[in-house]
Amino acid sequence: MSERRHRPVDRARRAALDVLTAVRVDEAYANLVLPQVLRKHGLTGRDAALATELASGAIRMHGLYDPVIDACLTKPRLQPEVRDVLRLGTHQLLSMRVPDHAAISTSVDLVRATVGRGPSGLVNAVLRAVSRRGLGDWIDEVAPDRAADPHGHLAVARSHPRWVVDLLAEALGADDELDALLAADNAAPRVTLVARPGLATVEELEAAGGTRTARSPYGVVLDGGDPAAVPAVAEGRAGVQDEGSQLVALAMADAPLEGRDERWLDLCAGPGGKAALLAALAERRGASLLANERQPHRAALVSSAVRAVPAGAVHVVAGDGMRPAWVPGTFDRVLVDAPCSGLGALRRRPESRWRRAPEDVEELVVLQQVLLDGALDAVRPGGVVVYATCSPVVAETSGIVDAVLGRRGDTDEVERFQLWPHRDGTDAMFAATLRRRA
Repeated sequence: MSERRHRPVDRARRAALDVLTAVRVDEAYANLVLPQVLRKHGLTGRDAALATELASGAIRMHGLYDPVIDACLTKPRLQPEVRDVLRLGTHQLLSMRVPDHAAISTSVDLVRATVGRGPSGLVNAVLRAVSRRGLGDWIDEVAPDRAADPHGHLAVARSHPRWVVDLLAEALGADDELDALLAADNAAPRVTLVARPGLATVEELEAAGGTRTARSPYGVVLDGGDPAAVPAVAEGRAGVQDEGSQLVALAMADAPLEGRDERWLDLCAGPGGKAALLAALAERRGASLLANERQPHRAALVSSAVRAVPAGAVHVVAGDGMRPAWVPGTFDRVLVDAPCSGLGALRRRPESRWRRAPEDVEELVVLQQVLLDGALDAVRPGGVVVYATCSPVVAETSGIVDAVLGRRGDTDEVERFQLWPHRDGTDAMFAATLRRRA
């Protein structure tokens, strides 16, 4: 037998292929399945980082890589399993500092071990053709002309669906920052931790290898390593949470309030990051949080997230926010972190850009208006509601708030903000603070 037939398959690349398969076949979420796959293959340190970059990059960028691969084919049809291997190889050739021979040979080994010997020659030939040009030359080859179709060019060059590019441009208000935003969507996000007040301190997280964030007083960027290995995270006293999400929770907790400040509601609490921060803040102020989540399995995630908070400060329920069990006017503060398209968190969820469609936004807008109306009904006169989404899309953000304000005569707007990955280094979180008139 040849040396190639004896050579073992690289474990990091096999793990990355397992992630792509789970995302494609089982509609799994890459960020959720990745830790399971890394454990299965026993990967840590640099090998785990390589598998993560390979999987996330190949999923995120296949809107560019697929036209490149197709340009190198004599026959356009490919087995899905073979295309996954080619996406991984193309990512190494065009976007990583992997030598061409290593990217090609490991891809051939991978397809031979997982699909069979038949497609190995095809994989070798296609990746050799890919390697003959750099990323910029391939973009010029496969993307629409920048001058004639700027959004179409960026859709391919930055690997976003065209309709997403159009909506993000509308949200920005101009095209000047559009390329920077799309590039930020394709950058691996930093791991940011939150020190839940009264349970952990920023200093404790800094001692574990973190650096303070610029805007959240509880945020720390982890400079490296596995966040689950940080004791405060393992014990639930701290958590992994984007700084933008922390700022949304703080907007709800810190909004000026008239009168009583004892009863707080997180209307759409799953998976529990904001609820855990709010519960910790509520406990320190003598208030309590009701964390409501419609789906029982997500309510279980909320319970896990708040496990370190004293029991009297938080109560988790599985209930439908559109058919609430509480009496109107019960709460002093309400957060409605509404289900949304998630187009503000594309850097964190690489597959989500390919799973959404324009009609999804249309359906979500109806739900978002109902939930915001319900949140305003749930808060007492003089109380505050924060409406938030992890989307910058105008129809899901300002459009919702303006529609509800125009329809109701009992509500005033206090403030609103929009965060951006390319400006703020956070997910593109939107939040608007509203007050029921006393």
